[in-house]
Parts: sequence; C-alpha cells; structure tokens
Amino acid sequence: MLTKKGKYGLKALVHLARLPAGQLAFVNDIATGNNIPKKFLDAILGELRNAGFVQSRKGKDGGYRLARPADEIKVGHVVRVLDGPLAPIPCASRTQYQRCEDCNEATCQVRHLMLEVRQAIAEVLDQRSLAEMRDMATDDLPVAIKVQA
Repeated sequence: MLTKKGKYGLKALVHLARLPAGQLAFVNDIATGNNIPKKFLDAILGELRNAGFVQSRKGKDGGYRLARPADEIKVGHVVRVLDGPLAPIPCASRTQYQRCEDCNEATCQVRHLMLEVRQAIAEVLDQRSLAEMRDMATDDLPVAIKVQA
C-alpha cells in the first residue's frame, strides 16, 4: 500500500514536473497547492534530494526543482525510495527479500500469489515516468478511479 509519504512525494514531484525546466518552487507553494503538511513535505523533499530526484537552493530565491527531466524519473523508483519494496510481503520482494519462517516457500500459495501481485505492481510503476503521470488527463482515468478519488 502506498503510504502518505509516498503519495505526497509523488504529488510534489508532479508539481515540480509541471514547472518550466529549471524553475524553482517554494516548499510552501508545493504544500499549499497539494494539501500537504509543510513540515512533512520538508522531510520528504530532503529524502527526494538525497535520492537524486530533486535539487534545492537555499535563500530568498531558493526552492526545489527536478534534478532530471520528468521523462527520466520512473514512478516505481520514487515509490521504492520513499516507501520501500513494492511487494506486499517480504518473501515476495526482489529488493529486500526476507525468508518466511512459517512456511515452505516452494509450496506456499500465499507467497506465489503475492509474487504475482508484486510483479503486476512493478510492471505498472516501473514503466510509467513522472512525465506520463503529470500528463494524465482526468479523462484518461478509468471510471472506478474517478469515483474513488
């Protein structure tokens, strides 16, 4: 499940992706424009900076901007940085695998299903760039997603 940290991080990156290349945005503007608590956003942007997704500049003319073009930033990579592995359970993770003590991995139906779930999530998130996410029009979303949002 995507945490608030992951969701807010993606919203902040989409906000930055909408700016002209190289333009800086103030944290307060990002927070206000996306209903994100500023203090939480400060911490998230620090993690995104450390991971190389954003650059920052201090001072009166400071702010944040994308460190790379939005089409080079994959959503799956951002989610892994902010929220950890995509797998719903540790024994299905490719990046942070942990063996289960309570089952036989070769015959565990739960693990096999969760491997399939992890693969499906990765196929979507690892093929989508921040630019594609930014450019998604509400009309492109399936009806079920529009209703839930």
